[in-house]
Amino acid sequence: MPDIDVLVVGAGPAGLATAIGLVRRGVRVLVVESRVPPLDKACGEGIMPAGARMLEDLGVDLAKLDAAPLRGIRFLEGNHDLAGTFASGNGLGVRRTRLSEALLSSARQTGVEIHFDCKLMDWQQDAAGILARTSLGDIHSRILVGADGLGSRIRARAGLALAPHRRRRFGIRRHFRIRPWSDFVEVHWGEGVEAYVTPVASDEVGVAFLWSGIGSAHDALLPRFPRLASRLAGAEVASSVRGAGPFGQGARARTVTGEGITLGLRCADALAEVIATGGPLARYEAAWWRSSRVHRTFAALLGFGVDHPALRRAAFSALGVLPTAFEGLLRIAADEASGKARWTASPPSA
Repeated sequence: MPDIDVLVVGAGPAGLATAIGLVRRGVRVLVVESRVPPLDKACGEGIMPAGARMLEDLGVDLAKLDAAPLRGIRFLEGNHDLAGTFASGNGLGVRRTRLSEALLSSARQTGVEIHFDCKLMDWQQDAAGILARTSLGDIHSRILVGADGLGSRIRARAGLALAPHRRRRFGIRRHFRIRPWSDFVEVHWGEGVEAYVTPVASDEVGVAFLWSGIGSAHDALLPRFPRLASRLAGAEVASSVRGAGPFGQGARARTVTGEGITLGLRCADALAEVIATGGPLARYEAAWWRSSRVHRTFAALLGFGVDHPALRRAAFSALGVLPTAFEGLLRIAADEASGKARWTASPPSA
């Protein structure tokens, strides 16, 4: 294999977005991925409005995604029903496999070289850069970018892994063939488990469960949400169950950080800019802290609600009296201010 500037390990959204950004800036890039398409992952499959705009900037034709428009997010628990709309347009609900196909198409059109069924076995670092040993041969690169997911081997091998979060959270997802009854992402709260319902097409919804503690099955968790179970009664199962976890994996430093499509795409663009301009990687670390501040704060609030159900219900009661307050919180979580997303895309390099 020829020598390159950057080797990206992982062809998920963050890895491909990084590669596209680098190629547009004139950097020689190779992406290796141990899996073969179609690439899937257990996730909620909802994309914020800012993320949808970033996908367009990456060359994705949103009209061809067969995605469902998302107008906002709704929280449901008992008699509480809190809904808020996005301020800067619709988000998207889209099957992860379709999103992967669209980004792969954009990457290829940009000129990104991608090798599938190629596993990174090991690597060595010296003054000249990186010698990566893969199942398809050795690769010499100046920089190695780890975009290999939640259980990153690169993070562990580089000594960047931190102890997992004390709350071991797991998730599973399945799709049902049914016309979406709402253009909102629904978050159903239960005791020790939440259900995330995302319209992903005109005739399909994804249902993901997130919980702590011992394992459980999708069919065992669904009856714990009677209102949702009633909605799905008789619906055709449209996919097998996929799982992920434990979440809350920490790192001493960031290379590519997902934690949601929108944040992953934003950070990928920041990393590509730092590498292309020859800046120190510490500049990317600072960009991650800035970009993820709202995400981390909102995630902490959700985690507090999971751990303290009585306080969560009290908060829902209070927000029910002031629905505009909930909508304001949602728009902060979606990184929207004054009706406009704070992120603006960098134009592609000529």
